[in-house]
Amino acid sequence: MSDSTIERLTSSQRAHLRKIGHQLDPIVRIGKDGLSSGVKDAIEEAFNTHELIKVRTSGDPREDAEQIAEELTDRIGPTHVVQTIGGVMVLYRPFPKNPVIELP
Repeated sequence: MSDSTIERLTSSQRAHLRKIGHQLDPIVRIGKDGLSSGVKDAIEEAFNTHELIKVRTSGDPREDAEQIAEELTDRIGPTHVVQTIGGVMVLYRPFPKNPVIELP
């Protein structure tokens, strides 16, 4: 991923993405081994075909999801953490060309 930065989401954009993300099923599950290279690769692959993904963690849900979300943004490049609830996080990365999700 390039080292370019992405603009912060406004609260209305975040709310819009949470609404869309509510109906999604988790695409990637992070097990007890945490953020392994295989999980990182699976998330990168998911972002090749989806702009908005849901990821589920195991273990202590709230602490793991928040910590892993921070790690992910450091390791996979510019990604928005839209929401973390329990062991679930919603992540957003617009397609570089022709984004599908239109933000308000």
